[in-house]
Amino acid sequence: MPVISQHLLSRKRLLAQREKSELKRNAQQRPHVLHFFHELEDSYSQLLAQAIPLLQSRYAVSVVQHLVGQPDDSAVPERDKLKDYSEQDAARLAKQYGLQWPPSTPSVPTHIGKEAWLSSHRLRKKWGHYLSGVIYYEGEWYWGIDRLHHLEERLNALGLSKQAPSTKVRERPPLFYTPQYQSLGRVPEGTSIDFFFSLRSPYSAISCAKLFPWAKEHGLKVNMRYVLPMVMRGLPVPAEKRKYISLDAAREAYVQNVPFGRLNDPLGKPTERGLALMPLAQMHELAEDYVMSFMRGVWSEGLDAGTDAHLQIIVERCGLHWQAAKDILKSQSNEQHWRSVAEQNRQALFALGLWGVPSFKFEDTAVWGQDRFWVIEKALHDHFDLASPTES
Repeated sequence: MPVISQHLLSRKRLLAQREKSELKRNAQQRPHVLHFFHELEDSYSQLLAQAIPLLQSRYAVSVVQHLVGQPDDSAVPERDKLKDYSEQDAARLAKQYGLQWPPSTPSVPTHIGKEAWLSSHRLRKKWGHYLSGVIYYEGEWYWGIDRLHHLEERLNALGLSKQAPSTKVRERPPLFYTPQYQSLGRVPEGTSIDFFFSLRSPYSAISCAKLFPWAKEHGLKVNMRYVLPMVMRGLPVPAEKRKYISLDAAREAYVQNVPFGRLNDPLGKPTERGLALMPLAQMHELAEDYVMSFMRGVWSEGLDAGTDAHLQIIVERCGLHWQAAKDILKSQSNEQHWRSVAEQNRQALFALGLWGVPSFKFEDTAVWGQDRFWVIEKALHDHFDLASPTES
């Protein structure tokens, strides 16, 4: 798995695929077309619909809209929570990017045939996605305005900017990208944030690599709130979702400059063994170092945490003793403890109206997603009147 994943998720392969797709498009004499899969009641679709004209004003592309219905239940296991959260999140994103929320009534046909909906659904599935509010361009998917910066980078590289040719065109900041982990100055002693994470979440792994050093720099305490992965709690994860998440996480890790891709999926036993050692790491005040070592091991070094040989590497390089770790792994009372804590953390996450990881909480502000940490930074700025993260 590590060797294969390192190839499949490499930047080199992504760029090669983009080049191959363009050669095919040119050979077929097709124009540059963005395919927008739009669900009328979806908050992220409504934001993306507003963003598309701005994209078209900057790049020489056309857009084809495909109206779709709600995603399948297997793709959205907490549909009600997602709907409630997406409306709050959309309002936040609209304010950040100067869009309208709530949006004006979209201009769409009032009567759409059932076959047209089904055709769009089949096309989305054929091309390999499962959500609405997504753009497809020549073999690659971009969900919501959060991923438009990847699309803009690609369009710039193709020379599709409408600005006059210049070496600086590719250096222009994208329309929809907010830098994260900015300098805020030190916060008052005792300030803490909650970090909900899973050892099997690639986005959690990316967050750890950025969050822990950032928190140390600014004097924040990170409360580690680990949960079991969704699939280990009996929730379905469709094949399209697994594939997209892996490819998307690789793109995000590249932008964040986080090593990623030589992975060894810690599903099941590796994650259980990893969580079993959390109490030991916390007792020795090495929880952050341990989690970083685990994440680096399984997501960028291809270590199998289900084996003693590889778990020993993870344990010892963060400063823990392997013999103590082995004793802990044999303890039934310890297993009961970490499973209980994981469940308490899951319930706390659900009480916030969230369900996925990574998620963050500071005071009354709680957000989901490694690409939403800027919201926490703004909350800290407003609470303590610190330097604005966008001005630092």
